[in-house]
Amino acid sequence: MRMEVLQSQRVELMVGIAFALVAVGAGTAYYFYLSSKNKPKGCLDPENFKKFKLVKRTQLSHNVAKFRFDLPTPTSVLGLPIGQHMSCRGKDSQGEDVIKPYTPTTLDSDVGYFELVIKMYPQGRMSHHFREMREGDYLAVKGPKGRFKYQPGQVRAFGMLAGGTGITPMFQVARAILENPNDKTNINLIYANVTYEDILLKEELANLACSFPNRFNVYYVLNQPPEGWDGGVGFVSKEMIQAHCPAPASDIQMLRCGPPPMNKAMAAHLEALGYAPQMQFQF
Repeated sequence: MRMEVLQSQRVELMVGIAFALVAVGAGTAYYFYLSSKNKPKGCLDPENFKKFKLVKRTQLSHNVAKFRFDLPTPTSVLGLPIGQHMSCRGKDSQGEDVIKPYTPTTLDSDVGYFELVIKMYPQGRMSHHFREMREGDYLAVKGPKGRFKYQPGQVRAFGMLAGGTGITPMFQVARAILENPNDKTNINLIYANVTYEDILLKEELANLACSFPNRFNVYYVLNQPPEGWDGGVGFVSKEMIQAHCPAPASDIQMLRCGPPPMNKAMAAHLEALGYAPQMQFQF
């Protein structure tokens, strides 16, 4: 009789646990349903240009400025996948329309706004538009665009070869990886410029290197280095890539973004070093 009571209690306990697990599972599923349902929709439109208001312009150097644009609400997100870009439309010095791709330095975790760091060249057509922009003006934007697709942990390590303004997609990818506690990908960046003053996002890159010393490394290369410079000198070489980037392997990827001559030279270096085409991506 005692054995039958114990067995009955055991059955009741197992049934109770089963019901509890079903309830927890249903609750979790409902929570994720609500989360996805309440997730803000991205503000970008891939087919049509939308205008966003410039709310803050910060001059970083004589020809570089950071532009902060408001999104429709404080909780809006831009909706730009990691490593992709958007098309910006403006007017050149002749008043003609010009469209050029740019990558924000912000992520969708930066709600309510997005930022562009722009280097304005003397003869640049879109540079003229940004040079003339003042707080309160609007920028026409369309997107997202780009072939780069990223899922956390898809590679063991990235090697990044950036030149000049080519740092912006690299910075966006690096931020997304390092700020995700579930992504353990390592990043080795080589960043080339003409002078020390040309280096964009110096403080932001230094913060990443300081916060993630074992996972993010940056090696600067300058054409015209200042006195006492301890980084790379000249152009990015095969030896620099060998010393500062992950070796060729099936679980690494090399990203390139810079002026056309640099991209061409880096492609040749990577091929000579044994990086297969599937191990490379050019923004």
